[in-house]
Amino acid sequence: MNHAIWPLLALAAGAYLLGSLSFAVIVSRLMGLADPRSYGSGNPGATNVLRSGSKKAAAATLLLDAFKGWLPVALIGWLGAGLPSAAAAVAGLAAFLGHLYPVFFGFKGGKGVATAAGVILGWQPLLGLAVLLVWMAVALLTRYSSLAALTAAVLAPALYWAGDGRLWPVNAAVLAALSLMGLLLLWRHRENIRRLLAGTESKIGSKKK
Repeated sequence: MNHAIWPLLALAAGAYLLGSLSFAVIVSRLMGLADPRSYGSGNPGATNVLRSGSKKAAAATLLLDAFKGWLPVALIGWLGAGLPSAAAAVAGLAAFLGHLYPVFFGFKGGKGVATAAGVILGWQPLLGLAVLLVWMAVALLTRYSSLAALTAAVLAPALYWAGDGRLWPVNAAVLAALSLMGLLLLWRHRENIRRLLAGTESKIGSKKK
C-alpha cells in the first residue's frame, strides 16, 4: 500500500469518530430534555430538538454539529503541510458520514445539514456563507427547514463550480465530496420530500407531538 494512504486513513478515522458525536442526543441529555429520537420526526438534529421547546438546546446542537464538520477541515488547513490535496475533502466527507452513521449511536444519525454546513465553511468560507444564505432565504420564505436544506444541497456543487477562477480554485476531490454529500442529503430527506409533496411536512418551530 502506498505510504501516502496511511495519513489519509488516520485522518478519515479521526474525522469520522468526531462526526459520530450526536450532539442532539448529548445536549438533550445534559439539559435534562427528552431524547430527540423519541418525538417529532425522530431525527437527532437541531430542528427536531427545537420541537422540545428549548431554543438554547437547539442552538447548541446546531453550533456543535456544524463545529464537528468544520474542525477536521480547518485542522488540515492549519497543520496539513505535506498531506495530499484530497486531504480536506476526505476529512470533511468522513465527518459528515460520521454524523449520518455514528458508531457511538448504533449507526443511526441525523440528516447532516448542520455538519455539511460546517464542512463547507471549512473548505471555502465564502461558499459556506453563500449556501447558508440560500438556506436562510428558503427557510424564511417557506418555514420548511427540509426544503431549505434540499435547495442548498442541490445548489452547493453548482455554486462551488461557478466560483472557479473568480472566488476560489475548484479542487476536484472537494467537488466530488460536495456532490456526494448533496446526494446523501437528498436521500436522507426522502421522507421529507414525500411529506412536502403531500403537504404534511412540519414547519420550523412546530411543537412536538
